[in-house]
Amino acid sequence: MTLLEATRKRIDELCKINNMNINQLAIASGINPSTIRSIFKVIKKAPSSDTIYYICIGFGISIKDFYDSKLFEDLDDD
Repeated sequence: MTLLEATRKRIDELCKINNMNINQLAIASGINPSTIRSIFKVIKKAPSSDTIYYICIGFGISIKDFYDSKLFEDLDDD
């Protein structure tokens, strides 16, 4: 799994855990919903560290907690 794929899955996982959709996450994060949607739609375009930071704020977690997932173990180089 690539870093982008793991990031997408982690955001989706956290949305489910927090019973949030993309629009709710965007509001809680203070970023445009299209920014979050682009993470899932744009091919090979990883989100910036700033975007991940604001997403973490929306979930009420730290960046460390975001990346503390088995999804980020054994990533591919692609």
